[in-house]
Amino acid sequence: MVNSIKPKTAANSGLVNCLVCHQLAPIAATHCQRCNTALSSRVKNSVQISLSLLVTAILLYIPANIYPIMSTELLGKTTQSTIIGGIVLFLEHGSYFVAAVILIASVIVPIAKMFALAWLCYCATRADGIKQYELTQLYRVTEFIGKWSMVDVFVVAILVALIQLGEIMSIKVGFAATAFAVVVIMTMVSAHQFDTRILWDRVDQE
Repeated sequence: MVNSIKPKTAANSGLVNCLVCHQLAPIAATHCQRCNTALSSRVKNSVQISLSLLVTAILLYIPANIYPIMSTELLGKTTQSTIIGGIVLFLEHGSYFVAAVILIASVIVPIAKMFALAWLCYCATRADGIKQYELTQLYRVTEFIGKWSMVDVFVVAILVALIQLGEIMSIKVGFAATAFAVVVIMTMVSAHQFDTRILWDRVDQE
């Protein structure tokens, strides 16, 4: 027997939720009575904004992997390392844990997050039924793990700050580090701009 009871949401109850203090207010209200934040039932053009930021991140992820993330100068000899090159270098030296951390934080997590955001944007615009609970959980996991992609950038920043031995050895930041940092920021902002409430609008429509 199909359950015909419509799930209770703020929207179909004539209420709007403040995204700052989470106070419920009548849907006709323009500002929150508690914190005076401007109220909106849904983030305007949420999918379009999230998708445009995601496309920017995808385009920047290409140079982030092609160009060197850091340059090491040792006794006058300069060696440039890309993200993948750094992983291979650590593997060759037996530093499997460090290589695994860089692989997960700099390759697996960013790619998985971009795929997840693209899937969320696609599902939010589909005409047929979607699995709101599963997609909401996917969004929460994506938003949580996304910031850990900055681990690689932090490692490079620490190395640059600590290893400056003049003519003997020094490490400089490469263009890829900047591009990768922007990729992480773009995906974080893209996830933040995605309004999960639009997924539940399908419940009301159905």
